[in-house]
Amino acid sequence: MSTAAPPTSEPISTGNVPLPTPEQLPNDLDTLKRMIVELVATLHRERLDKDALRHRVNLLLQRLYGPRTERFNPDQLLLFAEWALAQTPDIADGSSAAPAPEPEASAASASKKPRGKPHGRGRLSEDLPRRSLHHELSEAERICICGQARVDIGTDVNEQVDWQPASLFVCQHWVHKYVCSACAKKAAETAMTTPDRAPEDKTTSGASAVVTPPPAAAADAKAPPASAPARPQGPAVISAPKPPPPIAKGLPGAGLLAYVIVSKYFDHLPLYRLEQILARQGLRISRSTLCDWMAASAKALRPLYDIMVSEVLQSAYLHTDDTPVKNQGHEPGTTALSRFWIYWGDRSHPYNVFDFTINRKRDGPQKFLADFHGYLHADAFSGYDALYLPSPRADSAPILEVACNAHARRKFHEARGSDVVHSHQALAYYGQLYELERGATSAKLDDTGRLRMRQDLSVPILNTFHDWLVAQQSQVLPKSPMAEAIGYTLNNWTALKRYTEAGFLSIDNNVAEREMKRIAIGRKNWLFVGSDQGGRTAAVLFSFTSTCHRLGVEPWAYLQDVLTRLPTLPAERLAELLPDRWQAARPSSAPTGAQPSAPSPLAPDSHL
Repeated sequence: MSTAAPPTSEPISTGNVPLPTPEQLPNDLDTLKRMIVELVATLHRERLDKDALRHRVNLLLQRLYGPRTERFNPDQLLLFAEWALAQTPDIADGSSAAPAPEPEASAASASKKPRGKPHGRGRLSEDLPRRSLHHELSEAERICICGQARVDIGTDVNEQVDWQPASLFVCQHWVHKYVCSACAKKAAETAMTTPDRAPEDKTTSGASAVVTPPPAAAADAKAPPASAPARPQGPAVISAPKPPPPIAKGLPGAGLLAYVIVSKYFDHLPLYRLEQILARQGLRISRSTLCDWMAASAKALRPLYDIMVSEVLQSAYLHTDDTPVKNQGHEPGTTALSRFWIYWGDRSHPYNVFDFTINRKRDGPQKFLADFHGYLHADAFSGYDALYLPSPRADSAPILEVACNAHARRKFHEARGSDVVHSHQALAYYGQLYELERGATSAKLDDTGRLRMRQDLSVPILNTFHDWLVAQQSQVLPKSPMAEAIGYTLNNWTALKRYTEAGFLSIDNNVAEREMKRIAIGRKNWLFVGSDQGGRTAAVLFSFTSTCHRLGVEPWAYLQDVLTRLPTLPAERLAELLPDRWQAARPSSAPTGAQPSAPSPLAPDSHL
């Protein structure tokens, strides 16, 4: 009679990777559940990768050994291969960004059918301008066959979306001049009686100018009667005032400048493409001229940019990140790596300010953040370390580091291939933390409620996670990816946990990293900045386009209005043009989310 073998705790081996024993698994039920979810997600991704690879192998085999009628052309095969890579991007870069499936909350929620996207044609936005076209019968067609005239009893309305291409137009400024015959006559008489003096130009701009009459030229001049009071003499000719252009003595109007700014720094079109687009519309402007326009626009917007910087530095917390860009402003034929930095303000100061530096030394953020005191969300770049040191001034509060948990989680995600068990257990802890943050967002908790949730639920998970990291640090290979992930997390643990100190802080720095995509996408098109000054110009213009995108402000409408008003607005009122205040001052009848229709060319006899 055979007896059952007693349970063993020896690890079961599959190939060269030993499977964990039950004693090595966590005892926490929630962590085990998250581990299962992470393992299922990994298995699902690997299965998709395997199916894609199998499909590619089948295509290659069919090309080599299939019937002649079914063999593929090499060019056609390349299209299929690119399609397979596009379907599985993690094959090319060795990583996967597929989100982990969420566990079922309860049987009741699982039984509910998810609400799908509504089908059918949606209603067109009310912000779009409407043009009415009335289709009526002619007088002859209204006569019925019986001889009686038909009467209009109503209409049926249906809407159709159409498109009108953008177009250039020339705005002619006709400055009208006005003359006063009486003052002109006096001026002529005065000029005749004073031959030794050169005639003065009496033409001025503006009707408020007044010229004091000159004294009598000779003693024998005929004096006016004592009873008639002397009438003041004004300028003979005056001109109607004309608003100053955005660029002094410049050709472009505010709308054209705004179009070029939005096209390059929002839609990522390089200037050589804009040069071709404008040439097709009849305006031949060289690329260098467009570059000069951008520099002049940034110079005009610089005072408003400085106000945005001062506002951002008053934030209770900031998000920051940087990305490289090639800089051509060095020796001919060479480029150097410069940097764009983003400083993402809090909800009370909702501005995205970009900065440009010629390198990645700590001088850039240290100079920019010299007057900032608050929480700083950033990665573990060593150039920030000096910012977190105690300030030598007694009245100055230090900057508190808030590290990015997405960076730490990514390192465990990358270690899955070398240590399956430890990596998925770490991902399970992070899964619980992020699930709590998503729940707080879904419940629309305020800062107080989010802080209470973090203290009650997130902090115990973080403490357990920390104890587990300390215990596993001595059990993994010192130079392995898992050891690197554990070391990174423990070295930055205080900063990684700091988000639980306040409800307005974020668990990661993803908002700043997303803004860096703006530079990365544009960098693939315009490739580099031409000089240090070009980088600073781009930083100013990126700040306005990015802030408009964050606030939902239409960037062309904003920049066109601001560039029009800047030359005449006093310095003490510049803050009115900040994007959020400009948006709040807009009338409710003109939503900022809709771009106004293109203006039609003005007729030569239009009166303004």
